[in-house]
Amino acid sequence: MRLDGPWVHRDVHANGIRLHVAEAGEGPLVLLLHGFTGFWWSWRHQLGALADAGYRTVAVDLRGYGDSDKPPRGYDAWTLAGDVGGLVKALGEPRAHLVGHAWGGMLAWSVAALHPRLVGSVTTIAGAHPMALRREIFRTALRRKANNQARALGHVFRAQVPIAPEHWLTRDDAATVETLMRHRSGPQWTETADFANAVARHRSAMMVRGVAHSALEYYRWAGRSQLRSEGRRFTEAMQRKVTVPVLQIAGALDPCVLPRTRAASERWATGPVRTHTLDGVGHFPQQEAPVATNRLLTGFLAQ
Repeated sequence: MRLDGPWVHRDVHANGIRLHVAEAGEGPLVLLLHGFTGFWWSWRHQLGALADAGYRTVAVDLRGYGDSDKPPRGYDAWTLAGDVGGLVKALGEPRAHLVGHAWGGMLAWSVAALHPRLVGSVTTIAGAHPMALRREIFRTALRRKANNQARALGHVFRAQVPIAPEHWLTRDDAATVETLMRHRSGPQWTETADFANAVARHRSAMMVRGVAHSALEYYRWAGRSQLRSEGRRFTEAMQRKVTVPVLQIAGALDPCVLPRTRAASERWATGPVRTHTLDGVGHFPQQEAPVATNRLLTGFLAQ
């Protein structure tokens, strides 16, 4: 998992676990949070670009992923937000600009609400505010229309059963990861060598012992917490408005997080929210269109 490049690898202890990070550059801290089936290497195109732009850029393997610890529990939103807040402190910084892809984007929103003093800005890439996503899933769950948020995230419901989803993710050397990436990406990227390389790396990362189970535990908590008191407490806590600037980057062809859900996220921010949609791009803008994504990121952070 510790691939070579213009970065350094190290372990950081935060919130009671060991987190593996790849780091490059000096300056204000930018913390990169990957999404489902990803790992730190999902940000390979951003680490160098943001470092060159004058930022201390850190891509982390979230709890249960990559080369970070994979404890049997702690995959609830409270603990995951504590991991990120603890990491900021362990890196010796007063605050960080959070950039999150998909699930990492929801986590960035959560940290900004639960640990506001540690966050300078929030950027989501193919992500949404947890409460906006929850509301849109509930609103569309019983509708037959194909293009609705509940059906777009059907894998969340699939993850709720035991054992079978782990086999689904890891069978044939994690062939499901390639299927998901191909289905969710724009057609231009899927024909490139970069896509083939990304698929190979992400499949390999999913085959690391414990990763499939840990990745699915994120979704299991998200589903089951709706019926538990901790889920209600989280919903109440997440009503706190985010006061820092927010940037939303999305692919026009993203089948997972729909435009209405991104628009709904804006109600949980009191500060400015900028939204940019990239044509011909799917669910992975930071990998599919790194030049455009990096330009939007550096411009937003500079302002």
